Amino acid sequence: MSILPIRTYGDPVLNTVTTEIENIDGRVAALAETMIETMYAAPGVGLAANQIGVQKRLFVYDKGEGPVVVVNPVIVESEGEWTYEEGCLSVPGLSWEITRPNAIHLIGYDLDGNEISVETDEFEGRIFQHEMDHLDGVLIIERLDDDQRKEAKKLLRELRLQIVKNDSDGLNLLPGE
Repeated sequence: MSILPIRTYGDPVLNTVTTEIENIDGRVAALAETMIETMYAAPGVGLAANQIGVQKRLFVYDKGEGPVVVVNPVIVESEGEWTYEEGCLSVPGLSWEITRPNAIHLIGYDLDGNEISVETDEFEGRIFQHEMDHLDGVLIIERLDDDQRKEAKKLLRELRLQIVKNDSDGLNLLPGE
């Protein structure tokens, strides 16, 4: 397989709602395998298809027990509240305390087309919610309050300018290049 570049803040693909997968076939399985390899290489614990430029409702994750693929996921219930430091492969190097529901119930499909139903909380629930945000075109910085979002955008602009400057100096600071 191959490792694909992860789209980062500023790429419009990250702000677009993904479309459902109609047929779970070999192409979807191959995409999932590439996503798993890309997630591990990043390294990360979850990756949504649009983070590699594919506008389909699919995410992969590994909370430490091996990779899992979820096709056409939907969160059907959520409750409680949990604040936890959260980062994002599409906003590399930055993280914030984000408050999300603590417990969720997610349904979707596996690569064999079987329905899956997971009731979970805390870390796994946070992974699901984070990846669902991606599939819905929502980036982590949209979960910040106004002051945090303003500061985050300023930091991201400064990082982008530094990368452009170093690139013009013949140095490339982007991972994987």
